[in-house]
Amino acid sequence: MASEHPTKSLAALGFRGDPAMTDPRLPAAFLQPGTSSFSDFLAAQAPDLLPSRRAVPQGHAGDLAPHGTTIVAATFPGGVVMAGDRRATMGNIIAQRDIEKVFPADEFSAVGIAGTAGLAVEMVRLFQTELEHYEKIEGSTLSMDGKSNRLAALIRSNLGMAMQGLAVVPLFAGYDLNHGQGRIFSYDVTGGRYEETAFHSVGSGSLFARGSLKKLYRDDFSADQTVQAVVEALYDAADDDSATGGPDITRRIFPVVQVMTADGGRRLADDEVATIADRVIAGRMTRPDGPTAPLEQGAR
Repeated sequence: MASEHPTKSLAALGFRGDPAMTDPRLPAAFLQPGTSSFSDFLAAQAPDLLPSRRAVPQGHAGDLAPHGTTIVAATFPGGVVMAGDRRATMGNIIAQRDIEKVFPADEFSAVGIAGTAGLAVEMVRLFQTELEHYEKIEGSTLSMDGKSNRLAALIRSNLGMAMQGLAVVPLFAGYDLNHGQGRIFSYDVTGGRYEETAFHSVGSGSLFARGSLKKLYRDDFSADQTVQAVVEALYDAADDDSATGGPDITRRIFPVVQVMTADGGRRLADDEVATIADRVIAGRMTRPDGPTAPLEQGAR
């Protein structure tokens, strides 16, 4: 059925492109250019569809929804690796054993979720749509700084829910085509954005994972060595944090690992991660506290 809105000319809307982009069935606002942000467009046309605009009853809702936990990222010459365990908890209950917490944001970046799982997954989907929308409108990929800033704005819009215990605190990482290196960004619940050096971790097991990486990490690692280090870090986090799930050798459930380089991002196949995890577990049979950190020659 045709729209009853009066059809405005594209020239009146400030459009100077293809005149064929008119459709009498759509309101003029749907054809109006001038925004590269999908969430801004949605806020103007259908604000009730945004997660941050939905009303939540007063009170503390933090224990009523599953929470994702530990995410780890580390850079290496030529790229960056992000990995996440597979456990979701709800209070003292294991809500899910095989949840996925690491998602590709676009071809060269990934985002790992910690906090309220349902809201975090919805925020990631909106973020993915934002980046795809920008690329289609502008004809180029958003810069790494632009991506990290856009994610900060989405987190800031969730502050009202965070104050009720439904916080989302992701970790963002990717390969920066302009700088030719991997980069990592962390956030707080207010949308504060912080660039991290070398490696970082978020979630309930982050303290133990970062402590592990401080011992294991070297800035001359290859991609495979970096993957080994982050899997070791997740193992150490699971060893001390009950909300972090270690490799489940019975169910064959292993961390999700994403590697991003100049060639794009790639999720490691389950068989590849299983081989690494089995190697880590075999090493812990003889040294439960993990491998020792290599010392520099001549160090005392």
